[in-house]
Amino acid sequence: MVEYQRVLLPHPGRTEPVGLDEYRSEDGYSGWKKSLTTMTPDQVIEEVKAAGLRGRGGAGFPTGNKWSFIPKAPGAKYVAVNADESEPGTFKDRELMEVEPHRVLEGIALCCYAIGAETAFIYIRGEYVCAADRLEAAIAEAEAAGVLGAGCLGTSINVRIIVFRGAGAYICGEETALLESLEGRRPMPRSRPPFPAVEGLYRRPTVINNVETLANVPGIIDRGSAWYNGIGNPPRNTGPKIFCLSGRVNRPGNYELPLGAVTVRELIDSYGGGVIGGKAVKGVLTAGVSAPILTADKLDTKLDYDSVQAAGSMLGSASLIVLDEDTCIVRAAALMEEFFRHESCGKCTPCREGTSWLLKILKRIEAGRGVPGDLDLLLSLSGEISGKVLCALGDFATSPVVATVKQYREEYEQHINDGRCPYPAW
Repeated sequence: MVEYQRVLLPHPGRTEPVGLDEYRSEDGYSGWKKSLTTMTPDQVIEEVKAAGLRGRGGAGFPTGNKWSFIPKAPGAKYVAVNADESEPGTFKDRELMEVEPHRVLEGIALCCYAIGAETAFIYIRGEYVCAADRLEAAIAEAEAAGVLGAGCLGTSINVRIIVFRGAGAYICGEETALLESLEGRRPMPRSRPPFPAVEGLYRRPTVINNVETLANVPGIIDRGSAWYNGIGNPPRNTGPKIFCLSGRVNRPGNYELPLGAVTVRELIDSYGGGVIGGKAVKGVLTAGVSAPILTADKLDTKLDYDSVQAAGSMLGSASLIVLDEDTCIVRAAALMEEFFRHESCGKCTPCREGTSWLLKILKRIEAGRGVPGDLDLLLSLSGEISGKVLCALGDFATSPVVATVKQYREEYEQHINDGRCPYPAW
């Protein structure tokens, strides 16, 4: 196992939140104080750029670059924190908010200072009741101490952070749908351009960042970009990453490690305690259900953005779901497609209609009623969805189909030729 001192989740196994006094005793809000007293907003942005921090919500876009897109013109600007975390197999942000709420708040405050925003909204999924309550308690604690709110730490800087509870829609993880929901409308993605950095919340410039992304910022500002570049696999995969491990493993959970420090196999065996019952791995979903499955021959892939991409998938939010040798791939693909069909907002016809047809065909094959032309039909339908809709949900929805048909075609054909599923029912 890798020798590593945790940065984002320094209290393994803890379930109670770290309070303000404890957080400050561990140098919490030191980066916030440093930025307000010795750094300009542009210097904060440049430090984040130099650190090479990439977005931890899925896309992996350089965070400092995103902040720099905000116009310098006067007027209101906003920070929207994506805490919707609805991707299956993803639970890292939940632990950060429940256990390290002040680390999250400090990161938000630093982002506000860097772009000149006075108001930030944490858009949190409605099911995260405990996390939302703890964030609100931490905000009240920080405001009472003068750390946040009006005149932060005795300066002229004001930062107000508001927790907004959503209603549990997966589409709200898409940044423009999140903004629509924040403004009180039905969550549906917007056409772009204009992009949120120019016209976001209330038609004002807005930065949208994931919870884990912002939790990285306090350490960068407090300890410097050189320190941050010493973690991970520079130049494009720096810093710590929380890996959510679930599925057919003995020890599911959150594991914080430097990017690129371990392979998929090492995470499963050394940290996850191996596969339940000693079974072989059939495949691993590396980004929840939104990215192509990695087959068993790719288990020695390093867990960083570029290595996973080179292996044919994407790291995304680093939510690894392990499938063992007894998993029916057709059934697994149908379950994933059912999720996307249910969560489609319905705005784009290819996604709204196409996901239903993909699910019908997958269920037919899994039930033993498939016909030889079904596989080509699945791929053809997927081609009519991917890249032809407003947001990435269409691409995500076709991934379980296209990847499994290509990588496990023989198993699909066995279902069709034998007229039954060769695996036991769940």
